Amino acid sequence: MPATWDELKQWQPLAAQTLVNSMVKNRVAHAYLFEGARGTGKKEMALFLAQGLFCRKPVEGIRCGECDQCQRIANGNHPDVHLVEPDGLSIKKDQVKSLQEEFSKSGVESKRKAYIINFADKMTVQAANSLLKFLEEPHPSTTAILITEQMHQMLPTILSRCQHVAFQSLAPILFKERLIKEGVHPTMAALLSKLTNEQEEAIRLSSDEWFVQARKIMLKLYEVQKDHPFEAMTRLQSDFLTHFKEKEQIEQSLDLFLHIYKDLLYIQTDKLNHLSYPDQLEDFQKDALHTSTAQLSEQLNTILEAKRKLHQNMNTQLLMEQLMLKLQGGSALV
Repeated sequence: MPATWDELKQWQPLAAQTLVNSMVKNRVAHAYLFEGARGTGKKEMALFLAQGLFCRKPVEGIRCGECDQCQRIANGNHPDVHLVEPDGLSIKKDQVKSLQEEFSKSGVESKRKAYIINFADKMTVQAANSLLKFLEEPHPSTTAILITEQMHQMLPTILSRCQHVAFQSLAPILFKERLIKEGVHPTMAALLSKLTNEQEEAIRLSSDEWFVQARKIMLKLYEVQKDHPFEAMTRLQSDFLTHFKEKEQIEQSLDLFLHIYKDLLYIQTDKLNHLSYPDQLEDFQKDALHTSTAQLSEQLNTILEAKRKLHQNMNTQLLMEQLMLKLQGGSALV
């Protein structure tokens, strides 16, 4: 589903306003580089810009989204707007040559043409050099939009010919709303919006049985280490160490744990819309009442210290046992 103007304004206010201003003042650049992390709305903004260029009834630079031009661009079947994406692992020279041949012809429905190159950093050297020639002699009615997550992997000569538009990572609350719109359950969206800013990854994890189970295990471990300290050590052996085996998985478990304690802080400061575990609110409220802010701060630092020790290749079982003891007020991580 195409992004609305209100969504784009929320996700990327600076980029959105910059592009609208350029259309209002008729100062659209011949080439743009949209750069930022995955899931920040770059492709949606590229389509928004393309629609604005062709829209039959734009209002103050903002495309209507309803005319035949806007609809055809949204559906990917406008004859004068072309999207190029990697063929396999890369964008090849033949793809750029085909684009050049297409743009040597007159526009089918107007004098204007636009093309979007998604994952532009994945162009082969030959493809990048072909595109460079294209950018060096721009047609006055052609607009190029290059999209990348890895700007440093692109030719400096290409970068110098594009107007750079930076895309910032989405705020967790906005990303949560975006995931819910994509069909992710609100409870899972609340947590995933804190763990990643990549929409595809978040959607995949939301239905991944391993991740669903990981969430349950860490909530149970929190519960038993709080109420039954000796059982926590047993749970480490029976549940934790059998489920979290790779270093990356251990780190994710610590992140899951970290957000439990952050939730207690959010409850104490009445920021309930920031919760990572909204389904645990009732139980967490009781815990927050019996925990001081200073104690929570110390526990959060303890988990962060455990993450640091993990990267120093400390034995996983020893790391987690010491973490449980420290969270219960025992010996420190060493």
